[in-house]
Amino acid sequence: MLGRKLVERLALDGALAGEPLSALSLADAVEPVPPDAAFPVESVAADIAARGAAADLLASRPDVVFHLAAVVSGEAEADMDKGYRVNIDGMRLLLDAARAHAGAGYRPRLVFTSSIAVFGAPLPDVIGDDECPAPLTSYGTEKAVCELLLADYSRRGFVDGIALRLPTVCVRPGAPNRAASGVFSNIIREPLSGRHAVLPVADDVRHWFASPRASVGFLVHAAGVSTTGLGARRALTMPGVSATVAEEIDALRKVAPGAERLIVREPDEAVATIVAGWPEAFDTQRANALGFTAEQDFDEIVRVFIEDELGGRLAGGPG
Repeated sequence: MLGRKLVERLALDGALAGEPLSALSLADAVEPVPPDAAFPVESVAADIAARGAAADLLASRPDVVFHLAAVVSGEAEADMDKGYRVNIDGMRLLLDAARAHAGAGYRPRLVFTSSIAVFGAPLPDVIGDDECPAPLTSYGTEKAVCELLLADYSRRGFVDGIALRLPTVCVRPGAPNRAASGVFSNIIREPLSGRHAVLPVADDVRHWFASPRASVGFLVHAAGVSTTGLGARRALTMPGVSATVAEEIDALRKVAPGAERLIVREPDEAVATIVAGWPEAFDTQRANALGFTAEQDFDEIVRVFIEDELGGRLAGGPG
């Protein structure tokens, strides 16, 4: 989803990091649909963890690489082998593909989507930039390993890497995926479309959010931001909004009174256990200083969803 939105943004802007885009290569497990763009767009189906796939993708030596491919949280926990293969092996193969060109002076900017799942309980109420990663899930562990790999390959000069620890992206459009965090989007997206949504966690659960629009903005900004001041610490926690499930529901009620009645509470201990170990709020001074920005409150996140996914209007009513 973020990759598709990023591609749409790049096609619209026609430029990245202050330079005109000359070409764009898209790769996903299923061949992506290329956008209408004023520059050539290549689209291929690829398995990032398959031998030779990453080398093929970097054969043209792109200046910027956005690495978003991942097995998400719930699926990574359910299928450890798949999570490690895609999330860790895929990153290692991509980095080695860049390393293979290093002797010819190639050093791409590599923007990697990490996650706040690299942190695990016990945690302070507000997590600062100096908090050490200590994940409590396989997904968080895989992301933390990739952050270290990216830092080491950057130190050695093979890539100019930056890892963005994304907040939970909310409200996600489309169908639910297997991410445990999907509950936070489901309870907004489904009621706004007149459908029931299952809520498996308690109303007082607090989490850290940013919209898809803000998340794409993080990626675009990361492509051009100076990494000189990052030193060996190549991972940045992105800004966002700290909100409880109850505050989410209140934001829903403000734009669509009565829609909250479509939320069905069905406690799920497995989901609740995963979510309970996630961080609640951050102090993102390093990212803020570099110009990364997000929404100010959850009401704004809901407004962004209505503008971007519902054409500015609610289904069956005024927007």
